[in-house]
Formats: sequence, C-alpha cells, structure tokens
Amino acid sequence: MAQTLFEKLWQEHLVEKQSDGTDLIYIDRVFLHERTGSIALSSLRADGRKIFCPEQVFCCMDHIVDTYPDRSDETTMPSGRDFIVATREGAHEAGLTLFDLDDPRQGIVHVVSPEQGIVQPGITLVCPDSHTCTQGAFGALAWGIGSSEAEHALVTKTLRVSKPKSMRVSFEGVLAAGVSAKDMILHLIARFGASGGSGYVLEFSGSAVADLCMEGRMTLCNMAVEFSAFTGLIAPDHKTIDYLRGKPYAPVGTLWDDAVQYWQQLSTDKDATFDREIVIDCTDIEPQVTWGTSPEHAIPINGLIATAFGHEAQASGYDKALEYMGLTAGQAIAGQPIDCVFIGSCTNARISDLRLAASILRGNKIRPGMRAICVPGSMQVKAQAEIEGLDRIFIDAGFEWRASGCSMCFFAGGEHFDFQQRVVSTTNRNFESRQGPQTRTHLASPATVAASAVTGVITDPREML
Repeated sequence: MAQTLFEKLWQEHLVEKQSDGTDLIYIDRVFLHERTGSIALSSLRADGRKIFCPEQVFCCMDHIVDTYPDRSDETTMPSGRDFIVATREGAHEAGLTLFDLDDPRQGIVHVVSPEQGIVQPGITLVCPDSHTCTQGAFGALAWGIGSSEAEHALVTKTLRVSKPKSMRVSFEGVLAAGVSAKDMILHLIARFGASGGSGYVLEFSGSAVADLCMEGRMTLCNMAVEFSAFTGLIAPDHKTIDYLRGKPYAPVGTLWDDAVQYWQQLSTDKDATFDREIVIDCTDIEPQVTWGTSPEHAIPINGLIATAFGHEAQASGYDKALEYMGLTAGQAIAGQPIDCVFIGSCTNARISDLRLAASILRGNKIRPGMRAICVPGSMQVKAQAEIEGLDRIFIDAGFEWRASGCSMCFFAGGEHFDFQQRVVSTTNRNFESRQGPQTRTHLASPATVAASAVTGVITDPREML
C-alpha cells in the first residue's frame, strides 16, 4: 500500500496502539534548553528518576542567555541565572551533551542540531520548544512538546501521541528575485489562515522547495507551527546528504553508506494520498511583511492592508490588530516609518541569512537614531560570518553585533525593545508584546529587514538587490 513520508516515519516508530486511541511512539533523540529543559531535569532529579539513554539527549543554553559581549551566567531576566545553573548541574549529573555558554558550538537549539548533524533523516526528535518543527527539513519527524512530556521521553524513550492527519503543500514554479523561504511561508499562512494546518503534519514539496538550500528549507519548516501544524517535513535529497556529510554526529564509514541508502528511500510513494492538498503557484509570491499581530496578517510589501478578510478566522481579530499596531485599513505598508530592526532567531539567523542581509547593508548606513541588532543563530555561524568579514559590514552599517542566543525573539528572555516601538524582525511571531511592552512587530525576510534598516521605513528589498 502506498504511503506518505509521514506515514512511513510514524509506522517505523510505532511501539503499540493505546486503548485511548493514542499511539505510543519511540523517540530517538531529545533536545533541551535552559528555559524549559531545566524544569524537566530538576523534576527528574527530585523524583530520583534516571534518563534512559543520556547519549541521545542534548542540551543548549539559548533562550535566556544574554547575547552581549563577555556574557556570563547573569542575565537581564532576574531569574535567568537560576535556570542556567540548574540546567548545567542537571545536564552534568545526567551525563548529557551540553552546549554551554563557553562552548564554541553553543547556539539556538534548532540551529545547533543541524550544524552538528544530530538531526538526521528518518529519526524522531522532540524538544520542549514549539519550533522544533524546523528540523523536519531533514526528513525527520520533529515536534515540540511540554516539560512533562520531555520527562516521559527522557525516562522511557516514548511518548503517547494522537496521530495527526497529513497535508501536502506544493510550491510550484520558480521564485522571483528577492523572494525567499520566509516569504513563501508567510504567503501560505496569510492565504489559508493561522489555523489552516491544525491537526496536520505538513509535507512541503514542489519545484520551489527542491530549489531551496537546506537553510531555506529550515526556515520553511520553522513556521509550520505558525500554521498550527503538528510539524513540517521535507523529504531528504542530495542537498540533505551533502549538508550532513562530515558533520560531527553524522555516521562515518560503512555506517554512513548504510545511512545514505536508507535516507534515499525516505519519500512519499507516487500513489500515496494525503488528507488535504494545497498547491501554490510561486509566481504569485512577492516579498511579504506582516501588518498585524499574527503571522496570518501578512501582505505583499507593495500591497495595502485589506479592509476585509475572506474567512472568519482572519476576520476575528482584525480591528483589534489594527488598533494595536497603530495602522488603518487600506493603508500602504511600504513606507511605514520604523524604530528598530532585528536579525536573529531560529527562523532566519543562519549564515545564508546573514550573507543576504550583508549584501544589502554593504556600503550603507542605517537611518540615524535607529536601533539595529544582529544575533547569529549559533557561535559557529558567528565565527563563519567573521571569517567572511560580514561582522564588519553589520558593524560599519550601525548594527550591534552579538553572541548567539534567542535574544529579541521574545520578551520573556528579559531583553526587549521599548514601549510601542515599531520593529521589522526576521523572527517567527508578531504577537502583542512579543518583543517588548506593546512593541509593534512586523515579520519579514532578512533582505527586507536590512533594506528597511537603511531607509528607516518598511522597504521592498528588490529596490536594493
């Protein structure tokens, strides 16, 4: 019987079906970070429970850590140090691999895992972080869980899960110059609503997806959760294999040959059926920017804020979002003055993202009075950028050049922009107060963020490429 890639992965990891209708799924690898992982590790220690397979558990310091130069365990979040110390002590005691603050491999978990070759096609990987779906770009079944679920996975190597339905999203055609994976996913969410993927595992396919580099594919899968999907998947291909070749945790020797042979079989069968299919013509996609308080509030950068929406899910928070953002229906989004820009997060802070932004910033200066921050996704990304001289381009343009961490992606980390400041950001969420007290966040690609930093207003990056 023909199967989708998701069905193959699910079946391979099915331990047994439960009487309550859930499935017991085997978990290959677990990732933790100090904000939620510390809770799970402290709970296990208090109960005297042991991690079943510590060599398959990895931990990053990323969410709460400061990204300023010469950082320490002290953070802008008052209780941040406690999370960091608890995570370090718990990881050392349990014998886990920890990417600590002084580790040159440290970074945001969903950047570090691919860099190190920890995520691989065909595995299951969970982390108490909603954007674990990023790693589905490698043909892995990867999803976010809660701290209590993390405890269960750590101790038993299993989780009870209700099996999602399957959806294929095919991006066909060729992306126009200046259009990126970030624009693709914002276009999808805007067109079908933030709840459009609820209850589904998404498989991204089509010629435009095949053309993306691995880092672009990670951006696409990263925001599957903003479509309310269980996770996102992309079948592995030669780009996947080339990316993983030689990575520290990738197989070697004959094990590599065996792995590649297995990975090459991981695809949806020709005659397999999905519960839902969406086909998007990429010629319809332009650079996107959000205007409201949900990723679904996205429009082409040269478009106007709509006066009405076609489906109820989007219409429900329309007026409230406009009021919060200080905008009006029918208003152009391009040309809107901004106060700050941010390049960072697990969505768009990889080396290809920094290269793209730098290509626009080279020889330019940000608008006087603007605050601009660049936080590389990992210390390895930071090091590579500095080898290429990208750091000097950012600094000379007027950006703050930081160490790796989640930073301004979310207010909970302690660092934030100021009251009602308007920010163009490469992050994945533009919720109310996400980046500071009543901060007004516009999501966009690294190219759009860089172009807007130079002009001081939301700007079409195609004007500067």
